[in-house]
Parts: sequence; structure tokens; C-alpha cells
Amino acid sequence: MMNLWPKLDWWLMVLLLLLATVGLLTLYSAVHQGDHAIWWRQLQFWGIGLVVMAIGTLIPLRITALLIWPAFIVSLLLLALVPLIGDVQMGARRWLDLGPLHLQPSELIKWTLMLMMAHWFASRDGDQWRTLLLPSLAAIVAALLIVRQPDLGTALVVLMESMAMLIVSGFRWRWLLAMVAVSPIGLWLLWHKMHAYQRQRVLTFLDPQSDPLGAGYHVIQSTIAIGSGGIFGKGFLHGTQDRLHFLPEQHTDFIFAVLAEEGGMVAALILLLLFTLLISRILFIAASAHTRFGALICTGVATMFTIYTFVNIGMVCGLLPVVGVPLPFISYGGSALITMLAAVSLVMRTAYESRDRIPWQRAGSPLA
Repeated sequence: MMNLWPKLDWWLMVLLLLLATVGLLTLYSAVHQGDHAIWWRQLQFWGIGLVVMAIGTLIPLRITALLIWPAFIVSLLLLALVPLIGDVQMGARRWLDLGPLHLQPSELIKWTLMLMMAHWFASRDGDQWRTLLLPSLAAIVAALLIVRQPDLGTALVVLMESMAMLIVSGFRWRWLLAMVAVSPIGLWLLWHKMHAYQRQRVLTFLDPQSDPLGAGYHVIQSTIAIGSGGIFGKGFLHGTQDRLHFLPEQHTDFIFAVLAEEGGMVAALILLLLFTLLISRILFIAASAHTRFGALICTGVATMFTIYTFVNIGMVCGLLPVVGVPLPFISYGGSALITMLAAVSLVMRTAYESRDRIPWQRAGSPLA
């Protein structure tokens, strides 16, 4: 452990700690007039997540490769148990009560699926349709199980993640174009399988003012909060939309609106810059990885963070339909945060094992 400590990728660690600081400050502002226990629980989740990240960084990638398939199978089984014994919260059955552990299997499956695909394609040619069959079926089964909860947003994230992994593994572009060509059929089937409230979200996205006190309320209040923040914001703990509880789910899905209202455009751009630097650093590590397995893992992690960030901020700004996707390291939630930090540990390990190939991390560097 002591030998590993000075060899960590400190660029990645500093960016992560900056995001942790922004997230905890924003969450405190979102809940400071309500349930303070939420903030303390998030602080505990950060503690647990950092311990998980530290342990994960110690595990060599060759050992991780041996654990991937059991982890994926277990997460898939847990996901299949949700419709049977899951807890119902806010009209959806997404959680498993496992005694001291309250787990959301859909968060777990997103990462184990990505790792399974990275392991699968690391030693196979992604240009062969037989190679694509198993991971594609696994992604479809996972997405269908998540849709049943119902959780359309997470199911779409799983499908986007899987498509990204297929592309980086050598997926033929003509196959992708063929899938795009038949996608209207899939969208038609999806529309008719969606719940009424999910269809209403899509319609409200197209015209939020059609139901300003119902389905359009979330987006309208969110855009008011963002716009009222102006350039420099109203100041920490001085946001009116969150303080007067106009913002729905202000500590989870819509926490970006809290930050934009109190910190203005400047705070929003700083947060976007931090995410851009984090994702860029992960991709840089992927490009320098000494194994295809490590490169695919890093690419998958960067893709997931990009999807999370783009979808969450897009829906808060009214550019995308409202779906339940958290903002990485900022939104409240234990399952999402711990799995994200576990994913970062894999990037850390890849950087450590590829240390001699990554600029600014070689022996003799000021950061070495």
C-alpha cells in the first residue's frame, strides 16, 4: 500500500476531490432547510466509496478479470429479483432491502455489464457478429429487466453504454447504420410499451407549457432556477427556488439547478470544466494503457460519466426528457456514488500498471 500511494494518478485524484467538494457543498445548500440527515448520509457514502476505491486500486487487473463474470451474474440475478421482492418507492420497484444494505441493482448492472463487455472484447475481434451476440443479448436482457421496474432512463443509459462499447471494440459501421435504419420500428414498439406517465414526459419535453402544473412543472421550475442565477448567481444558501421548495428532487436529479441558481453561469461552467477534465484524463489513461482490457475499461468508464453528465444536465435545462439519471459525484445517492468510485478505482489501477507509458507520471516527474 505504501509503495502504491506515491504512484497514484494524482491528476485524477485532485479532480475527484474537487468534484466531491462541489457536490457536498451543493447538497448542503439543497437540504439545509430540510433533512440534514441526507447530507450526513452522503458524507458517509463518500467515506465508504473512498474505502472501496482504495481497495479496488490495490487489486491487479488480472485479478479483476477473474471476478468480472461472477459479479455480472450476481448483479443480473439481483436485478431479476427486484420485481419479486423489491421495495416500492415513489411508485417504482427499484430497490432490494438486504438487511443493513439497501441496494439498487440497476446501478450495479450498469458497471458490471460494462466490465463484462470490456473483458469479452479484450481478447476477441469485435468485427465478428458471433462475438457481438452474447454481450448484445446481455444488454437487452438487462435493459428489459430495468424497464419493468419501471426505469426507462436507466434502461436507455444501459443501451447507450452498450452501443458505445460495441463501437470502440471494432463494431462495423455498416451494422450501426443498419441498426439506425430499423430504429424507428424499435422506437414505435418502445412507445407502446411505455407507461402513461413516461409518454407524458416525452410530450411535455416537446411542449413543457402544455401542462405547467403537472408533468411540465419539473422542467419549468428548473429552467427558472437556472435562468434566475444569472452570471454570478444569488450566493451560497441564497437560492429561492430550492429554499422555497419549488424545485422538485432538488437533492438528486435536479441538483444542477441548485448549483446554477446559487453560483450562476460561472459555477455551472466550472463544474462542466471539471467533468471535461476528468473524462479527458480517463481517456488519456485509456490511450496509454498497456493492455486492451485496461483501455476498454477506461473507455467504458469515460463513456458512462459522459452519458450521465450529458443526460442529467440536458434534462435539467429542458433539452432532454426528464429521466432518473444522477449527476456524477454531485447528486445524492449511495448506490450510484459507490459504484462510480469503484469504477474510478479501475482507472486508477490501469494508470498505475501503465505508469511508464503515461506522461507526467513517469519516474522523475514532479508528480511521481
